[in-house]
Amino acid sequence: MSALTLSRIQFAFTIGCHFIIVPLSIGLALMVVISERRYYKSGVAGDLGAANVWTKLFAATFALGVATGISMEFAFGTNWANYSRFVGSIFGAPLAAEGITAFFLESVFLGVLLFGRKRVSRRMHYVSAWLVLIGAHLSALWILVANSWMQTPRGYKVVNGKAVLTDFWAAVFNPTTVPRLLHVIAAAWITGCFVVAGISAWYLLKKRHQNFARRSLRTALVVGLIMSAAMPLLGHFQAIEVGKHQPVKMAAFEGHYKTGGNADMYALGWVDSGGQKVYGIPLPSMLSILLHAKPSAVVPGLDQVAGADRPPEQIVFQSYHLMVALGILFVLIMLAALGLDLLKGLETRRWMLWLLVFAAPFPIIAAETGWIAAEVGRQPWIVQGLLRTSQGVSPQVSTAEVATTLIAFIVIYALLFLAWLRIFIGIIRKGPEQVEAAEEHAALVHQATHEEA
Repeated sequence: MSALTLSRIQFAFTIGCHFIIVPLSIGLALMVVISERRYYKSGVAGDLGAANVWTKLFAATFALGVATGISMEFAFGTNWANYSRFVGSIFGAPLAAEGITAFFLESVFLGVLLFGRKRVSRRMHYVSAWLVLIGAHLSALWILVANSWMQTPRGYKVVNGKAVLTDFWAAVFNPTTVPRLLHVIAAAWITGCFVVAGISAWYLLKKRHQNFARRSLRTALVVGLIMSAAMPLLGHFQAIEVGKHQPVKMAAFEGHYKTGGNADMYALGWVDSGGQKVYGIPLPSMLSILLHAKPSAVVPGLDQVAGADRPPEQIVFQSYHLMVALGILFVLIMLAALGLDLLKGLETRRWMLWLLVFAAPFPIIAAETGWIAAEVGRQPWIVQGLLRTSQGVSPQVSTAEVATTLIAFIVIYALLFLAWLRIFIGIIRKGPEQVEAAEEHAALVHQATHEEA
């Protein structure tokens, strides 16, 4: 393999690992806020225990996110030096903003959540949860600003072979920033809801911490259903922008080769790149309707560009359709589980509880496949229309050096993920035992006192 190929594999591996953590941490941050609000309003030990559990799970995930995120920034300078030189003027602002306004906000007030319970007021502790949540979302915003600029660059001019920032706000609010941000945040909230629902369902199956599990599960199902139902609308919003500004990527999403009207979508299929067709289940004219609200609307096909300017059709098609299929599944699971819960029948349906347990990682898979579709669908461009991926690699880094660091990353990341998984599962197994015991003891004391009176 060439240094270019290995560099692409290494960056895909590191960012793929990091993107497992990002939606999970944002989703858990939402649950931290909800549980802290309950404790702030009630002041009871059971709500305190719930808040502590979700905070610990978030903290463990946040720590892994920091560890896996730092290596990517180093890779810009080591493996992608030409790319860094080209985009340095553009990326400096959002990456600096991410560090100053997001990372420090999130990390400082996470410290308050972890160590300030007895040192600050209950109100301040609750406010800290909100600041952690805001920090997590700001971090996603600034990273997506940088990535969206690579998809649809705006607010720049090229001077001496480098992109120079000319309009900060045009670069920030380039055509794909807002739809991609909404899509990613919704995916993160869905991820958090499925993980919380899976943990709560496991507690109910094991008949442990059942009061805690019931309250957490109901919250996760309600928020999860709302966000899962909203996702098709947000996805449609993003698809329109992709079709308008990245027509080649949209064509690859659906294996649409020939420019024309009445363009089909596919429920599923297999792409024949040689024959330039898709074997599968078509939805007649739906791509034209999706993008332009008219069956006869012309949709650009892959025939608009040369073969060298097309992304790998099969990878893009399959990853995109798997993401969409999982999105539909999320609505069905959440709707069925919430319906059973409202009818007081969820706890007796062990199959449904086990489904929630096993479905917990599904949104992470959907996020990964969505990322693959978005990033591979942009190829062969590392910056759409301006810089090819082959032009962005570091010219002085050898194949052996990249291979060595790739192996090192795989080993180190495997150890990090095993450590995180052990801590994460350990927190779940322990649960809110000590606080629930204190609450039960207080209730018994109160009852005994009442009886004596």
